[in-house]
Amino acid sequence: MAERGVEVSALPAEVREQLAELDLELSEGDITQKGYEKKRAKLLAPYIIQAQNLAPPPQQDGQEPGPSSATAPSNASSSSSSSRHRRTRRPHRSGGTRDERYRSDIHTEAVQAALAKHKEEKMALPMPTKRRSTYVQSPIDNCTPPDSSSSSDDEGGVSGESGEQQQSPDSWMNSSIHGSSTSSSSASSTMSHGESRPPQAPQARGSRVDLPSNVVVRGMSRGQSRSSMMETADGVPVSSRVSTKIQQLLNTLKRPKRPPLSEFFMDDQEEIVEVPRPDPNTPKPEGRQIIPVKGEPLGVVSNWPPALQAALTRWGATQGKSPALTALDITGKPLYTLTYGKLWSRSVKLAYTLLNKLGTKNEQILKPGDRVALVYPNSDPGMFWVAFYGCLLAEVIPVPIEVPLSRKDAGSSQIGFLLGSCGVSLALTSEICLKGLPKTPTGEILQFKGWPRLKWVITDSKYLTKPSKDWQPHIPTANTDTAYIEYKASKEGTVMGVAVSKVAMLTHCQALTQACNYCEGETLVNVLDFKKDMGLWHGVLTSVMNRIHTISVPYAVMKACPLSWVQRVHIHKARIALVKCRDLHWAMMAHREQRDISLASLRMLIVADGANPWSVSSCDAFLNVFQAHGLKPEVICPCATSPEAMTVAIRRPGVPGAPLPARAILSMTGLSHGVIRVNTEDKNSALTVQDVGHVMPGALMCIVKPDGPPMLCKTDEIGEIVVNSRAGGTMYYGLSGVTKNTFEVIPVNASGAPIGEIPFVRSGLLGFVGPGSLIFVVGKNEGLLTVSGRRHNADDLVATALAVEPVKTVYRGRIAVFSVTVFYDERIVIVAEQRPDASEEDSFQWMSRVLQAIDSIHQVGLYCLALVPANTLPKTPLGGIHISETKQLFLEGSLHPCNILMCPHTCVTNMPKPRQKQPVGVGPASIMVGNLVAGKRIAQAAGRDLGMIEDQDLVRKHQFLTEALQWRAQTDPDHVLYVLLNAKGVAVCTATCVQLHKRAEKIAAALMERSGINTGENVVLLYPPGIDLIAAFYGCLYAGCIPVTVRPPHPQNLSATLPTVRMIIDVSKAACILTTQVLMKILRSKEAAASVNIKTWPIIIDTGTKIHRHFPLRFYYKMIAYLDFSVSTTGMLTGVKISHAAVSALCRSIKLQCELYSSRQIAICLDPYCGLGFVLWCLASVYSGHQSILIPPLELESSLSLWLSTLSQYRIRDTFCSYSVMELCTKGLGGQTEILKTRGLNLSCVRSCVVVAEERPRLALTQSFSKLFKDLGLSSRAVSTAFGSRVNLAICLQGTTGPDPSTVFVDMKSLRHDRVRLVERGAPQSLPLMESGTILPGVRVIIVNPETRGPLGDSHLGEIWVNSPHTATGYYTIYGEESLQADHFNTKLSFGDPQTLWARTGYLGFIKRTELTDSSGDRHDALFVVGSLDETLELRGLRYHPIDIETSVCRAHRSIGESAVFTWTNLLVVVSELCGSEQDALDLVPLITNVVLEEHHLIVGVVVIVDPGVIPINSRGEKQRMHLRDSFLADQLDPIYVAYNM
Repeated sequence: MAERGVEVSALPAEVREQLAELDLELSEGDITQKGYEKKRAKLLAPYIIQAQNLAPPPQQDGQEPGPSSATAPSNASSSSSSSRHRRTRRPHRSGGTRDERYRSDIHTEAVQAALAKHKEEKMALPMPTKRRSTYVQSPIDNCTPPDSSSSSDDEGGVSGESGEQQQSPDSWMNSSIHGSSTSSSSASSTMSHGESRPPQAPQARGSRVDLPSNVVVRGMSRGQSRSSMMETADGVPVSSRVSTKIQQLLNTLKRPKRPPLSEFFMDDQEEIVEVPRPDPNTPKPEGRQIIPVKGEPLGVVSNWPPALQAALTRWGATQGKSPALTALDITGKPLYTLTYGKLWSRSVKLAYTLLNKLGTKNEQILKPGDRVALVYPNSDPGMFWVAFYGCLLAEVIPVPIEVPLSRKDAGSSQIGFLLGSCGVSLALTSEICLKGLPKTPTGEILQFKGWPRLKWVITDSKYLTKPSKDWQPHIPTANTDTAYIEYKASKEGTVMGVAVSKVAMLTHCQALTQACNYCEGETLVNVLDFKKDMGLWHGVLTSVMNRIHTISVPYAVMKACPLSWVQRVHIHKARIALVKCRDLHWAMMAHREQRDISLASLRMLIVADGANPWSVSSCDAFLNVFQAHGLKPEVICPCATSPEAMTVAIRRPGVPGAPLPARAILSMTGLSHGVIRVNTEDKNSALTVQDVGHVMPGALMCIVKPDGPPMLCKTDEIGEIVVNSRAGGTMYYGLSGVTKNTFEVIPVNASGAPIGEIPFVRSGLLGFVGPGSLIFVVGKNEGLLTVSGRRHNADDLVATALAVEPVKTVYRGRIAVFSVTVFYDERIVIVAEQRPDASEEDSFQWMSRVLQAIDSIHQVGLYCLALVPANTLPKTPLGGIHISETKQLFLEGSLHPCNILMCPHTCVTNMPKPRQKQPVGVGPASIMVGNLVAGKRIAQAAGRDLGMIEDQDLVRKHQFLTEALQWRAQTDPDHVLYVLLNAKGVAVCTATCVQLHKRAEKIAAALMERSGINTGENVVLLYPPGIDLIAAFYGCLYAGCIPVTVRPPHPQNLSATLPTVRMIIDVSKAACILTTQVLMKILRSKEAAASVNIKTWPIIIDTGTKIHRHFPLRFYYKMIAYLDFSVSTTGMLTGVKISHAAVSALCRSIKLQCELYSSRQIAICLDPYCGLGFVLWCLASVYSGHQSILIPPLELESSLSLWLSTLSQYRIRDTFCSYSVMELCTKGLGGQTEILKTRGLNLSCVRSCVVVAEERPRLALTQSFSKLFKDLGLSSRAVSTAFGSRVNLAICLQGTTGPDPSTVFVDMKSLRHDRVRLVERGAPQSLPLMESGTILPGVRVIIVNPETRGPLGDSHLGEIWVNSPHTATGYYTIYGEESLQADHFNTKLSFGDPQTLWARTGYLGFIKRTELTDSSGDRHDALFVVGSLDETLELRGLRYHPIDIETSVCRAHRSIGESAVFTWTNLLVVVSELCGSEQDALDLVPLITNVVLEEHHLIVGVVVIVDPGVIPINSRGEKQRMHLRDSFLADQLDPIYVAYNM
């Protein structure tokens, strides 16, 4: 840096002043770091040459010489050079790098000590991964990984304070020794990984692909790990960056946590989060009960006016020339002075106008007692004074509010609530202000969000009417009528109006006059907002009562010239100044040896926020700097106020030379438990507070418990200050319910008896009474965060965060701290604005150090720390951060952070204990007996009988499908079996019985022509959905081969889809492939060669070529009919063998259930490659003779309405579809029902629409489909679901006869414990489940305990076992593991009925006997499928179904499209697709974490935000979670953001 060696104190005064202004701009965020450095270098350029000539050689330890080396101890030898430059660049700032209002040196030391302690236990936190395009905030050169030693910047700092005089208070507090359990925190240092990976194009969701993850073939036992396919034992390729980060995360989570709260289960094992058992070492109050403290009597002075307006009348008449108010322009020069005469005459004119000139002669708009809004900018006090006093004289009630700047102002709708509750319909404003208000294009004033309709009245003098001679304002003696309403924002952001009566207003002015010893004719400088609080009470009301001259310094002037108020005090020899700590801080920063300033005239420097615990250091630092300018130590008067109780206490001006009041040095741990302990041992967690003086004259004060009944506190206990006085607010206007709890509190003693009759007002301030009846305030109710029963003050946390030198990361003064309730406790969130030039690494380092500091000093974990781009947090009118609005944005996911760190593992300590699975000690038989004794029937159900074959002619037909086809070709050759539609809905291909038979014969001939293909060999059919596939299937059967249908590879995505094809071909040991010419070319193309070895394909036969020879057909019925291969959602490739007998039984079962016969038509929009979809597409029509209209699902992507218009056009009664088809129609056509209706689409013909699936019914989707298309005539009863599994392709199918599917609600907490508890609709934590359709004829189902293999009772959760003639005969496996097959296909119960052979479906479910009757007249048994056992996640000893967590996640934010969850080394990983803009990405992280914690009692370990279409979905519309997991761990997802929750 150029200016390194310049001695700043030697520079000319004007250069020093310009430097000071630059520093101020930087600290307030009004200039970027780059701009600051540029301007600064320019200013210093002339002086650098001389300095370089004088520069001594650099010192050994690498610290540059200069004034700072003396004051800032360097403890970070390896810190980056830029931080060293920054350290020496500002030697002249007496507090420039630090915000004095929040700081004390003690606190900074404490934070540095805490961080140093953590540095010893070095532990790398995984840094979030962010796609570079997401935020273009950080310049590229900032993206290099930090120095691996990652030691922090220099943590010293230039001190602006001398050693503080801190006497400990007298012996009024019991000093108790107690250990503070500092836990090891959740963060230490950061590590980054190289992030230069070319982004992969996300796979288009359009191409539904079955992707087995890392090739696993069913036939390996369930227990076998899949490591054989991977590089490392954990199953992660070694090079993966993601897995390194997860390992880091696991390491941080292994560290000991703060001891968790003790938790338990109730007897019925419901999880209950227990209130923490009291820790025996918790400090408890030990003093006696407090006695109310009385202020001195309010003296009766003979010349005090009977009402405040009377004082104005008197001064207006007798002292008309006396100055009342001087306003400043933007440069800080006086703009105008309003005399008492002018103030009086203008106020009278306004009062007259308001009462007589706003309506017609007979019907005036305003009457005394009406409320009017006062809308005046902070820079125009004169207009406000006139308006306020004009209202008082007219006896209308002024409600001062801020000027609305836009329709979306922070909290503007809450101001609307205030205006509504006060019944305001008229607003007074100035002409200039009115011109500046936002307007509609027609020129009318905008209707602000939530505001009532207002009539605007301009109060400039030229628009006012002079009253007639005989008109005088009515000035009664002060009474209890409301004089004015002051607004107040609650912790939740609600804005209420505190009504102040005329007598309270007058009494308050009298009490302030007595306490502050105000005299006539004094001068007062006011920097505070004159619309409310101290600025109004001292600067507008009390000043008029005492004929004081007020000089008003607006906020805009302070920003331009921070020293202006000090200059005004000097010029006007002011006796009183009204300021905040911020103003002290700004004055110190701008103060540059201005020798001509004198503050000797001040007798009172009233510090309005002196109750803030951090004000003590501001006051000390200010005194340090300005004592040389005549400031006397005893004139600093902190005070405590609140809108409800008004002034609670104020320090009286001291006697020169008398000792200053004592300070209290309190233990933070004690404070968090609400007790006062003098801190002697651990300086790191101490808080120094100053008193705010004595109780106000004429008031009575006591301290009560802040929550629960207002019980008096003990002397060493922190509580809420309550005040009884005539000078206080009377109510929240228009809100009588809330009023009672605040304004009419009667304190009670320990036994609960009231201590008297008189009501007290809650002040909202927390504090205690110290020695000599001095009042100490340690925080506000609204800044209180109660975490696990301990209380923390938001201001304290801000101070700790700022003590972690954030100079280059965040803006000071722009930090919001609040708590959100998640999982039965409050969780602390910190949001700060990040500087534009801060790098990712800097920000992450700062965030992790803030975590450590807060953990060490406050012993509380942070839930979330978020950084947002500069200037994006909602602001209050005078520049502060609007906390409740920020919290609202955080909760609704509209904060748009650019960096976020969640630490749920650290701070959520009230999780229920993990469930310990009990060994099954009780024998199965006794369980059964127990069930019988309890009257529980065994949970089993059966479909109706398949029945004997009636027609002897059809005996052969019913036996085998090939014969059925030949029989149909002979008896009914021209009957159309299949019609294939294209995207336009045109029948592109049809097949009659005889055509299908002939085509099949040709294909059989082609197979037999190849001499290498023998009977019983497997043949792969690779066709797009259509009639070719059906013909090839029957051709294989005719040739005595076993067909294996395989989905063809996607030409645009060969790399992802071809390996699956190859794998099925290899696993099935296919002798040849039947396919089309197009696909044959693809299989042999160069593109294919990139993914698989194309030289080793089996024989490929194009079935489109002509066959000349004729071969006799060869049927072999001993063997299996076909192989059904499918990839499960867990990535398992499973092939099952289906016998000819099973095919016939299944077709017969479907025929009976759906009443299918030759004259019927059904429409099928399904993928025809496996499961029930294949059976319906290829087999059912040949068996039953009905006509199938085939709609390939892929055609819907180009013509959404194809399926529905086909149903309407052909008047279809029964249709079958998949969930993906239903979802496409719901999302794509949901908003177009009116258009479809006009096209004549009518669905009233549909009797049953069955969704074919192997999963739990998606109730939300089927219901929304029914509701959306109800207008097109779709019956609400039409939609139902089917259920099949690998071992049995069709178990349930809602037919035409049985009762409608029923829906039940089960308790999700019980499901996790493998139990079913039925609850009412709308019960919390309830999950709706729909019956999976009626059980098919010939099928028996029983619910079995998967561990004991014993049958379970009705409504118990267990594995679904099935017995039916169409069960598959076994897995087709290359491993030949007979035991596994026997286990899945031929299993017996351990007791009950040990003879029957069952097949295990691998799905959990339960059977419930309903009140409905089935076709046989018996009560209907409904089967409810809960989910696949293979997919469930075992976490904390409980069983979770991914779909439940995913449903919650999708509800968390409007921008979440699809989501999927999986576990990795006991961490729960949530992947969510972002359908909004990328700036929403980081908003999702806290919302996802919250919802999973709230609804599932799980802590999310990693949140991954990806583009739409990244989550792989198979042809049945099921998510392939394991494939997603492997892609994530191999770092192939190109995520937008990956957050690792600590």
